[in-house]
Amino acid sequence: MATLGFIGSGNIGTALSRLAVSAGIDVVLSNSRGPETLAETVAELGERARAATPEEAARAGDWVIVSVPLAAYRKLPAAALAGKVMLDTSNYYPMRDGNFEVLDSGETTTSELVQEHLADAKLVKAFNNISDFHIPALARPVDAADRTALPIAGDDPQAKASAADLISRLGFDTVDAGPLAESWRFEPETDPYTAPYFTDPDATRAGWAKLAEAIRSGAPMEMPPSDDPGAPLPAAQLRTLLAETSRKLTADRVLA
Repeated sequence: MATLGFIGSGNIGTALSRLAVSAGIDVVLSNSRGPETLAETVAELGERARAATPEEAARAGDWVIVSVPLAAYRKLPAAALAGKVMLDTSNYYPMRDGNFEVLDSGETTTSELVQEHLADAKLVKAFNNISDFHIPALARPVDAADRTALPIAGDDPQAKASAADLISRLGFDTVDAGPLAESWRFEPETDPYTAPYFTDPDATRAGWAKLAEAIRSGAPMEMPPSDDPGAPLPAAQLRTLLAETSRKLTADRVLA
Protein backbone atom coordinates (compact mmCIF):
# COMPACT_ATOMS: atom_id res chain seq x y z
CA MET A 1 0.00 0.00 0.00
CA ALA A 2 1.38 3.40 -0.99
CA THR A 3 2.12 5.88 1.78
CA LEU A 4 2.48 9.64 1.58
CA GLY A 5 4.42 11.37 4.35
CA PHE A 6 3.89 15.00 5.32
CA ILE A 7 6.35 17.31 7.00
CA GLY A 8 4.14 20.27 7.77
CA SER A 9 0.41 19.73 8.13
CA GLY A 10 -1.01 23.20 7.70
CA ASN A 11 -3.53 24.26 5.08
CA ILE A 12 -1.68 22.79 2.10
CA GLY A 13 -0.69 19.57 3.87
CA THR A 14 -4.20 19.01 5.20
CA ALA A 15 -5.81 19.65 1.81
CA LEU A 16 -3.46 17.21 0.11
CA SER A 17 -3.85 14.59 2.83
CA ARG A 18 -7.62 14.58 2.24
CA LEU A 19 -7.11 14.03 -1.48
CA ALA A 20 -4.58 11.26 -0.77
CA VAL A 21 -6.93 9.37 1.54
CA SER A 22 -9.72 9.68 -1.03
CA ALA A 23 -7.32 8.20 -3.60
CA GLY A 24 -6.60 5.20 -1.39
CA ILE A 25 -3.19 6.37 -0.21
CA ASP A 26 -2.15 6.05 3.45
CA VAL A 27 -0.88 9.26 5.02
CA VAL A 28 1.52 9.99 7.87
CA LEU A 29 1.22 13.55 9.13
CA SER A 30 3.75 15.53 11.13
CA ASN A 31 4.45 19.06 12.24
CA SER A 32 6.85 20.96 14.49
CA ARG A 33 4.53 20.81 17.51
CA GLY A 34 4.24 17.06 18.01
CA PRO A 35 1.96 14.22 16.86
CA GLU A 36 -0.57 14.81 19.63
CA THR A 37 -1.52 18.17 18.09
CA LEU A 38 -2.73 16.37 14.96
CA ALA A 39 -5.21 14.08 16.71
CA GLU A 40 -8.28 15.91 15.40
CA THR A 41 -7.03 15.90 11.81
CA VAL A 42 -6.13 12.21 11.98
CA ALA A 43 -9.55 11.36 13.39
CA GLU A 44 -11.22 13.26 10.55
CA LEU A 45 -9.11 11.47 7.91
CA GLY A 46 -9.87 8.02 9.31
CA GLU A 47 -8.02 4.73 9.39
CA ARG A 48 -5.64 5.55 6.54
CA ALA A 49 -4.06 8.36 8.57
CA ARG A 50 -1.71 8.54 11.53
CA ALA A 51 0.49 11.19 13.13
CA ALA A 52 4.22 10.93 13.75
CA THR A 53 7.39 12.99 14.07
CA PRO A 54 8.88 14.58 10.93
CA GLU A 55 11.63 11.93 10.87
CA GLU A 56 9.08 9.13 11.12
CA ALA A 57 6.87 10.66 8.43
CA ALA A 58 9.88 11.00 6.12
CA ARG A 59 10.95 7.40 6.60
CA ALA A 60 7.40 6.06 6.19
CA GLY A 61 6.57 7.83 2.93
CA ASP A 62 6.96 6.48 -0.57
CA TRP A 63 6.77 10.19 -1.32
CA VAL A 64 7.13 13.03 1.17
CA ILE A 65 5.44 16.41 0.86
CA VAL A 66 7.31 19.15 2.68
CA SER A 67 5.22 22.22 3.39
CA VAL A 68 7.01 24.43 5.91
CA PRO A 69 8.09 28.10 5.89
CA LEU A 70 11.36 28.54 4.05
CA ALA A 71 12.96 29.92 7.21
CA ALA A 72 12.68 26.41 8.72
CA TYR A 73 14.31 24.50 5.84
CA ARG A 74 17.53 23.80 7.74
CA LYS A 75 15.48 21.89 10.34
CA LEU A 76 14.29 19.33 7.78
CA PRO A 77 15.57 15.81 8.59
CA ALA A 78 18.18 15.30 5.87
CA ALA A 79 19.08 11.72 6.86
CA ALA A 80 15.46 10.55 6.95
CA LEU A 81 14.75 12.17 3.57
CA ALA A 82 17.78 10.64 1.84
CA GLY A 83 16.70 8.76 -1.28
CA LYS A 84 13.08 9.93 -0.98
CA VAL A 85 11.04 11.62 -3.71
CA MET A 86 10.26 14.86 -1.91
CA LEU A 87 7.70 17.38 -3.12
CA ASP A 88 8.75 20.85 -1.98
CA THR A 89 5.92 23.40 -1.73
CA SER A 90 8.05 26.22 -0.33
CA ASN A 91 7.96 29.85 -1.42
CA TYR A 92 10.21 32.71 -0.38
CA TYR A 93 8.49 35.58 1.42
CA PRO A 94 11.14 37.88 2.97
CA MET A 95 8.58 39.56 5.26
CA ARG A 96 8.00 36.12 6.84
CA ASP A 97 11.29 34.26 6.26
CA GLY A 98 13.86 37.02 6.61
CA ASN A 99 16.22 37.86 3.76
CA PHE A 100 18.34 35.35 1.86
CA GLU A 101 20.86 37.20 -0.30
CA VAL A 102 21.27 34.28 -2.73
CA LEU A 103 17.53 34.44 -3.42
CA ASP A 104 17.25 38.23 -3.48
CA SER A 105 20.00 38.35 -6.12
CA GLY A 106 18.64 35.48 -8.20
CA GLU A 107 21.83 33.49 -7.67
CA THR A 108 19.74 30.43 -6.89
CA THR A 109 16.10 29.40 -6.58
CA THR A 110 14.18 28.51 -3.44
CA SER A 111 14.11 24.80 -4.19
CA GLU A 112 17.78 24.72 -5.18
CA LEU A 113 18.53 26.14 -1.74
CA VAL A 114 16.44 23.41 -0.07
CA GLN A 115 18.02 20.74 -2.29
CA GLU A 116 21.49 21.89 -1.22
CA HIS A 117 20.55 21.14 2.39
CA LEU A 118 18.88 17.84 1.45
CA ALA A 119 21.63 16.69 -0.87
CA ASP A 120 20.52 13.05 -0.95
CA ALA A 121 16.78 13.68 -1.38
CA LYS A 122 15.18 13.69 -4.83
CA LEU A 123 13.49 17.06 -4.69
CA VAL A 124 10.62 18.07 -6.97
CA LYS A 125 9.07 21.53 -6.62
CA ALA A 126 5.27 21.29 -6.70
CA PHE A 127 2.04 22.68 -5.21
CA ASN A 128 3.66 26.04 -4.44
CA ASN A 129 1.81 28.03 -7.12
CA ILE A 130 -1.80 27.24 -6.19
CA SER A 131 -3.74 28.59 -3.22
CA ASP A 132 -4.56 25.96 -0.60
CA PHE A 133 -8.32 26.50 -0.97
CA HIS A 134 -8.12 25.82 -4.71
CA ILE A 135 -6.53 22.41 -4.19
CA PRO A 136 -9.75 20.60 -3.21
CA ALA A 137 -11.87 22.85 -5.44
CA LEU A 138 -9.98 22.03 -8.65
CA ALA A 139 -8.97 18.38 -8.14
CA ARG A 140 -10.58 16.16 -10.79
CA PRO A 141 -10.51 12.49 -11.85
CA VAL A 142 -7.93 11.55 -14.46
CA ASP A 143 -10.43 11.44 -17.34
CA ALA A 144 -12.19 14.72 -16.51
CA ALA A 145 -12.43 17.25 -19.34
CA ASP A 146 -11.81 20.18 -16.96
CA ARG A 147 -8.63 18.80 -15.41
CA THR A 148 -6.27 21.48 -14.01
CA ALA A 149 -2.51 21.39 -14.55
CA LEU A 150 0.24 22.22 -12.06
CA PRO A 151 3.91 22.89 -12.85
CA ILE A 152 6.72 20.77 -11.47
CA ALA A 153 10.50 21.17 -11.61
CA GLY A 154 13.35 18.92 -10.56
CA ASP A 155 16.80 17.65 -11.46
CA ASP A 156 16.00 13.91 -11.34
CA PRO A 157 13.81 12.73 -14.27
CA GLN A 158 12.66 9.58 -12.48
CA ALA A 159 11.71 11.56 -9.39
CA LYS A 160 9.69 13.97 -11.54
CA ALA A 161 7.90 11.05 -13.17
CA SER A 162 7.09 9.59 -9.76
CA ALA A 163 5.89 12.96 -8.47
CA ALA A 164 3.73 13.43 -11.57
CA ASP A 165 2.13 10.04 -10.96
CA LEU A 166 1.31 11.00 -7.38
CA ILE A 167 -0.05 14.39 -8.42
CA SER A 168 -2.24 12.68 -11.03
CA ARG A 169 -3.66 10.39 -8.37
CA LEU A 170 -4.41 13.47 -6.27
CA GLY A 171 -6.39 15.03 -9.12
CA PHE A 172 -4.14 17.18 -11.32
CA ASP A 173 -2.19 17.08 -14.57
CA THR A 174 1.41 18.28 -14.56
CA VAL A 175 3.64 20.35 -16.83
CA ASP A 176 7.39 19.86 -16.53
CA ALA A 177 9.02 23.29 -16.19
CA GLY A 178 12.54 21.85 -16.30
CA PRO A 179 15.28 21.58 -13.67
CA LEU A 180 15.21 23.30 -10.29
CA ALA A 181 17.15 26.19 -11.82
CA GLU A 182 14.01 26.97 -13.86
CA SER A 183 11.60 26.69 -10.93
CA TRP A 184 11.58 30.49 -10.63
CA ARG A 185 9.07 30.34 -13.48
CA PHE A 186 6.26 29.54 -11.03
CA GLU A 187 7.45 31.30 -7.90
CA PRO A 188 5.62 34.32 -6.37
CA GLU A 189 4.23 36.94 -8.76
CA THR A 190 5.22 35.16 -11.96
CA ASP A 191 2.46 34.62 -14.52
CA PRO A 192 1.64 31.03 -13.42
CA TYR A 193 1.56 31.89 -9.72
CA THR A 194 -1.88 31.42 -8.10
CA ALA A 195 -3.82 34.08 -10.08
CA PRO A 196 -4.56 31.84 -13.12
CA TYR A 197 -6.50 29.47 -10.85
CA PHE A 198 -8.90 32.23 -9.74
CA THR A 199 -12.13 32.88 -11.62
CA ASP A 200 -10.91 36.42 -12.40
CA PRO A 201 -7.09 36.45 -12.56
CA ASP A 202 -6.83 40.16 -13.47
CA ALA A 203 -9.00 41.21 -10.55
CA THR A 204 -6.93 39.01 -8.26
CA ARG A 205 -3.68 40.66 -9.37
CA ALA A 206 -5.26 44.07 -8.92
CA GLY A 207 -6.28 43.03 -5.41
CA TRP A 208 -2.70 42.12 -4.58
CA ALA A 209 -1.53 45.54 -5.77
CA LYS A 210 -4.11 47.20 -3.49
CA LEU A 211 -2.97 44.98 -0.63
CA ALA A 212 0.64 46.01 -1.17
CA GLU A 213 -0.31 49.68 -1.18
CA ALA A 214 -2.31 49.19 2.02
CA ILE A 215 0.70 47.55 3.68
CA ARG A 216 2.96 50.44 2.64
CA SER A 217 0.51 53.15 3.72
CA GLY A 218 -0.84 51.51 6.86
CA ALA A 219 -4.40 51.57 5.50
CA PRO A 220 -6.89 48.76 6.26
CA MET A 221 -6.01 45.60 4.33
CA GLU A 222 -8.40 43.51 2.26
CA MET A 223 -7.16 40.02 1.43
CA PRO A 224 -8.04 38.27 -1.85
CA PRO A 225 -11.15 36.09 -1.39
CA SER A 226 -10.60 32.58 -0.02
CA ASP A 227 -14.03 31.40 -1.14
CA ASP A 228 -13.26 31.74 -4.83
CA PRO A 229 -14.40 28.50 -6.52
CA GLY A 230 -11.43 28.45 -8.86
CA ALA A 231 -11.13 28.02 -12.61
CA PRO A 232 -9.50 25.05 -14.37
CA LEU A 233 -6.11 25.77 -15.92
CA PRO A 234 -5.40 23.42 -18.86
CA ALA A 235 -1.88 22.14 -19.46
CA ALA A 236 -1.52 24.00 -22.77
CA GLN A 237 -2.33 27.32 -21.14
CA LEU A 238 0.06 26.63 -18.28
CA ARG A 239 2.88 25.84 -20.73
CA THR A 240 2.34 29.23 -22.37
CA LEU A 241 2.39 31.03 -19.02
CA LEU A 242 5.60 29.25 -18.00
CA ALA A 243 7.32 30.04 -21.30
CA GLU A 244 6.33 33.71 -21.39
CA THR A 245 6.74 34.75 -17.76
CA SER A 246 9.55 37.00 -16.59
CA ARG A 247 11.55 36.42 -13.43
CA LYS A 248 10.43 38.38 -10.37
CA LEU A 249 13.31 38.99 -8.00
CA THR A 250 12.44 40.15 -4.49
CA ALA A 251 13.02 43.82 -5.25
CA ASP A 252 10.65 43.64 -8.24
CA ARG A 253 7.71 42.10 -6.40
CA VAL A 254 4.57 43.95 -5.44
CA LEU A 255 4.44 41.92 -2.20
CA ALA A 256 7.94 41.20 -0.93
